[in-house]
Amino acid sequence: MPNLMERLQALRARYSQIADVQAAYEAMLAELRRTPFLDQALQVGEAFPDFLLPNAEGLLVERDDLLSRGPAVVTFFRGTWCPYCAVQLDALEEALPQITAAGASLAAITPETGGRAAEAKAKHDAHYEILADVDHGLGMACGVVFRAPQAYREMLSSRGVDLAERQGHDGWFLPLPATFVVNRQGVVTWAYMDIDFTRRAEPDDVLAALAAL
Repeated sequence: MPNLMERLQALRARYSQIADVQAAYEAMLAELRRTPFLDQALQVGEAFPDFLLPNAEGLLVERDDLLSRGPAVVTFFRGTWCPYCAVQLDALEEALPQITAAGASLAAITPETGGRAAEAKAKHDAHYEILADVDHGLGMACGVVFRAPQAYREMLSSRGVDLAERQGHDGWFLPLPATFVVNRQGVVTWAYMDIDFTRRAEPDDVLAALAAL
């Protein structure tokens, strides 16, 4: 089976043939590169922010709920509408037995509300936590949230993706595809962040980071 990078590359090759999608993608990357966006993001050695977020089952989950069982892998994804996120969520489910065997728990964080965490969990048959980052509080605390540029908003809207409806507000914010490994003391020991949403943390790299704890 292809690894996550290979699956994402195949998806990127397909979407690069769609002119308005490619133009909006390139415009967004260009805008993010013009700003020191990641300079303020959460770094290795820093404490992962505390949180209290609803999960797919409607229960509230705290950071320390995850860490009570061992280290945690926390990853941000954009939503159920994002094909790159779909590939990532499936890859994480495939890697979950190895993550669990390493003594860790896994949580995927989405800014979508209105029951879409449950939708994502069902669609991908996920056996890990999917949490709704209501109003982007956790993403902002981690420094991985940005406002989608106008060209990208227009492209999404033209395809029926209404972030205001999906997120419960009209801020048009999105998270980077960021992934963190957090030890039981709540400290980040490994991090992956990229302004390019077509790239994601490879599960094998996450597993190596867990093995290094």
